[in-house]
Amino acid sequence: MMRQYELVERVLKYDPKADEALLNRAYVYAMKAHGNQKRASGAPYFSHPLEVAAILTDLKLDDATIATALLHDTIEDTDATRTEIDQMFGPEIGSLVDGLTKIKRLDLVSKKAEQAENFRKLLIAISSDIRVLLVKLADRLHNMRTLEHMKPESRKRNSEETLDIYAPLAGLMGMQSLREELEDHAFRWLHPEAYQAVTEKLIEIRGRNRGLVEEIRQALARKLSDAGIKAETSGREKKPYSIWSKMERQQISLEQLSDIFAFRVTVDTIDDCYRVLGIIHTTWSTVPGRFKDYISAPKRNNYQSIHTTVYGPRHQRVELQLRTHTMHRVAEFGIAAHALYKEQRTLNGERVALEQVTNGAAVAPVKDDSPYGRLRVMIGTLLEAENPEEFLEHTKLELFHDQVFCFTPKGRLIALPRGATPLDFAYAVHTDIGNEAVSAFINGRHVPIDTRLRNGDEVVIETSKSHVRPISWEAFAVTGRARAAIRRAAREAEKRRYAELGRQLLSSTLSSAGIDYVEEKVKSAAPKFHLKTAEDLLAAVGRHDIALQDVVSAVAPLAPGMPSAEGYKPARRFGRAQSQDGWFNIDKVMSLKFRAEDAGAVTTAISIRGANNDLPVLFEPGGAVPGDRIIGVMSPGEGIRIFQIHSPHLKEFEHQGWIDVTWDVDPDNPQRFPAHLSVTAVNAPGCLAEIAKIIGETGGNIDNVKMVRRAADFTVIHIEVEVFDLVHLNHIIAGLRAKPIVAKVERLFE
Repeated sequence: MMRQYELVERVLKYDPKADEALLNRAYVYAMKAHGNQKRASGAPYFSHPLEVAAILTDLKLDDATIATALLHDTIEDTDATRTEIDQMFGPEIGSLVDGLTKIKRLDLVSKKAEQAENFRKLLIAISSDIRVLLVKLADRLHNMRTLEHMKPESRKRNSEETLDIYAPLAGLMGMQSLREELEDHAFRWLHPEAYQAVTEKLIEIRGRNRGLVEEIRQALARKLSDAGIKAETSGREKKPYSIWSKMERQQISLEQLSDIFAFRVTVDTIDDCYRVLGIIHTTWSTVPGRFKDYISAPKRNNYQSIHTTVYGPRHQRVELQLRTHTMHRVAEFGIAAHALYKEQRTLNGERVALEQVTNGAAVAPVKDDSPYGRLRVMIGTLLEAENPEEFLEHTKLELFHDQVFCFTPKGRLIALPRGATPLDFAYAVHTDIGNEAVSAFINGRHVPIDTRLRNGDEVVIETSKSHVRPISWEAFAVTGRARAAIRRAAREAEKRRYAELGRQLLSSTLSSAGIDYVEEKVKSAAPKFHLKTAEDLLAAVGRHDIALQDVVSAVAPLAPGMPSAEGYKPARRFGRAQSQDGWFNIDKVMSLKFRAEDAGAVTTAISIRGANNDLPVLFEPGGAVPGDRIIGVMSPGEGIRIFQIHSPHLKEFEHQGWIDVTWDVDPDNPQRFPAHLSVTAVNAPGCLAEIAKIIGETGGNIDNVKMVRRAADFTVIHIEVEVFDLVHLNHIIAGLRAKPIVAKVERLFE
């Protein structure tokens, strides 16, 4: 276990101005607080926070972060309190320790929900101070290094969480070395057989190619030295998880992999990077399709490098990375290579972010497209998820994929996950553009909105303010931002539809009793049901979450002649119940109505227009068309289900009660409605074509055709046809019956 003076010396080596007294206090306090606590391995518990602090010294982090690492488990696992930490170490460190502590203090039902909520808490803490993430990643790394002492189920759960969340998050922050180690530890425990196979194969390849890496490295060094370029060259073997992932992704065997080794050339300037590239490409043949320039187009974690693959010495495929020394530090340590993790300090009397301070002088602030800036944007998107599982899904979508680079017409670079569509592109540009997106032009060619994008595509989005975005678009959206926006819009649209249904139900009920519907009264009644707005209350009525009669009583409690809840006798017809005072109550969600002969009033029914109405309306098997007598049945979570009065399925819903509904057809905007026909026709060539011709000539639209029975002389055909109304449908039926090839035509309600 590292001694106190050793830790302090490690920090002072890269930060001579570090607060030595702070580090000593934190070391002693944490050691005493953890006392005789032991880890699963039997080692003193204090060895864990000490190792976490040591990992962070390798990243050359500030003294406050090192102190936080030493203290990060004290509030959770000892008698220490936040107040005590604040008093001894200051509110800055107290806040960091508290942020890490809150992540663990949750009591949720499912492991999946626990994982999602823990990570949600982590991201909220990160959004205020990136050092929370750095300590958490170091904490996870040390836990993964000692995972063999845990129970098998804990190893599996921690490994899955590491591979799903923490390793990609380290990658998002550009901390590649830390990411690779996390991945390899998780790979070892999740897929032990694959891990063993890959590592054994690597040992074999290493023995077979003994000396090859050094030979290639020296050949590179000689070429660059001859050209007068000062460069450092190094070769390394790829990590087991990286190799296995490539095998899985490309569906190839280990024997087919030809680029197990990677070489890095590090130079002083960007100009030198491109000079090295020219020398390499003119010396050795390039491998087609294996060139990427991340200097001119950096990855979203600020990673910069040139990647190329050539056939090098011994005609061996050699993968090369060309970068400057500064780029190399960013590639290895990511966000930890900058001062982004600091909060604020005072400069010339003004508070500025530390990333704006360089050697005592203020410089331009870091742009929003920095890794931390993008992380804040990502967190804002992720936290819009409706539930923990949806949040976790969005998180994985944001963290996992490789990138594709596309451009706006003005040349703005948009980085997206591989497999992204113009819809994802639209949301990346602006939420409003995504909400109004209809289709797209890619490189001047008109394409559907679900077309997959490729590197270098120029994308133009077609928009329409009147466009209603289908929820089905979520299926081909790739980014969490796009999916979250689509789901949010779908929830809002669904709420509006149910609110309109609730409004019509309530208005109809009140109108039947001679009472005017007043929105303000509904708004005033909402708090009685623990809801904020009138729309919330009406949507609850429409969804059948709150009984209609309860809302009627709340909106008009003292209205003259309104029936009481007592005295109702159930009657089966249309789900009505007749009261002793002559009022009708439609069970559950039905309207209270006067008897027409007693009150001299006309029954008010809910008006529907069909599938395109604002109300959630579903047509049951057999369909219905204007002119049919129809009945509505409330279906929680779906809306109103419409049945033709002769439908045999209606009897299944007698216990629920029925809603009186009527057609509301706009003659200026005719709509088609579904009806099903059974046609028995002569089994002769051209029979189906003639039937289709008759339906088409009479203005009908065939939606589906099915041959249900075929004999030597006759065929029974079921046809789903869309018509404007009952007169139109009867005209089609009459036209079919008039043809000699048709023996029988009848409507189906199955």
